[in-house]
Amino acid sequence: MAPPVSTGRDAPTLAATPAEGALRRSKARYRILGLLAVGTMINYLDRTVLGIAAPQLTRELGINAALMGLIFSAFSWSYVVAQIPGGVFLDRFGSKVTYYLAMTLWSMCTLVQGFVGSVGALLACRLGLGVAESPCFPTNSRVVATWFPQQERAFATGTYTVGEYVGLAFFSPFLFALMGAYGWRSLFYVVGGVGIAFGLVWWCFYREPHDHPGANRAELDYIEAGGGLAKHDKKADADKAQAADGKKGFDWRMAGKLLRKRQLAGICLGQFAGNSTLVFFLTWFPTYLATERHMGWLKIGFFAIMPFIAASIGVMFGGTFSDWMLRRGLSANVARKLPIIAGLLLASTIILANFVQSNVAVIAILSVAFFAQGMAALGWTLVSDIAPAGMLGLTGGIFNLAANLAGIITPLVVGVIVGATGSFVWALAFIGTIALVGAASYIFVVGDIKRIEL
Repeated sequence: MAPPVSTGRDAPTLAATPAEGALRRSKARYRILGLLAVGTMINYLDRTVLGIAAPQLTRELGINAALMGLIFSAFSWSYVVAQIPGGVFLDRFGSKVTYYLAMTLWSMCTLVQGFVGSVGALLACRLGLGVAESPCFPTNSRVVATWFPQQERAFATGTYTVGEYVGLAFFSPFLFALMGAYGWRSLFYVVGGVGIAFGLVWWCFYREPHDHPGANRAELDYIEAGGGLAKHDKKADADKAQAADGKKGFDWRMAGKLLRKRQLAGICLGQFAGNSTLVFFLTWFPTYLATERHMGWLKIGFFAIMPFIAASIGVMFGGTFSDWMLRRGLSANVARKLPIIAGLLLASTIILANFVQSNVAVIAILSVAFFAQGMAALGWTLVSDIAPAGMLGLTGGIFNLAANLAGIITPLVVGVIVGATGSFVWALAFIGTIALVGAASYIFVVGDIKRIEL
């Protein structure tokens, strides 16, 4: 049996023996990725369960379409405003603390929504939810950049991103059945309680690479060789990171310099476009099926599965295809941008749902559009690729701020259109047009995918 091999960063260098030379890489990074995927799934259940509850909730609280659009949008007001402070908090306190606090707080905000009796209380809960969720995706991006070499980052990003869709795809029938049996308030009790419990799981099991008992030297070397942040001298790295980021404080001028770089500006506009399609499905989709297509609860629960399953497949296909092209020697420009551009172009076909009568055909068109949006969900991989050294949290915060303006604008525009016309026809036209604008941004604005130098 081979002698034990130290996995610590400061382990002494020993002469390699044949057994050591043949040491197989551990796979601790995949367990960390599993935590991210489950956390992201809960994140999206918490922010979108209101969309499932909306048809019942609006009747009980007397909310019209325009006001419901405002309530859907309220989450993103505080979510966007808190992005840069959330990124700075992440850079200062690290992934473990940030994610634990965020998940616990946002889950509490979700649970409290089950007790509201007025529009004002509901708005307050949605605003609190937005603040608490703001560091989530910058943390996801930081964890992927820390734990994964560049050639695996699109796969890793796709895997945790699929959690956005899997939760709603496979839990929608259960949630609709729960609402039918116990009312809309029960949704918030259940989803909020699950999130609080998982926050404890994250706190117990998340570790940085150099501290993870399951990561051996072979895996750490593999991560480092691929550009991950698993350096050997953890104390020196921590000191350097603090000197570069947290200790010097936040500088708005640095954020302005980042936004003037075409790589970041272009992917922000592209992500805004992709998020517009996503936000429609996360907010207005159940109402669209109930009011425009006149489906009952059981039929909505069944049909709602299809687009989210399609989006899950699209996310995994886009990430896997991107990494495959990178391994085949294609440039990051092609490997990262091609799936996103193709996805945004295909997502614009959502407009075709206006021209068919069959519910089956409508769900098929929406499934294709949501599959395509999933393909385009690689923006966070590009953040890892272009962020300046020591500024991943800030860069991710800016990116998420700009991208999630879709969460403010899209629900409001859809609500105003539906309230004014009594139909979703022009709402779907709006979503399709924005997708085309996003594709144009990646083609003409983004330029070369390379690390930004400031």
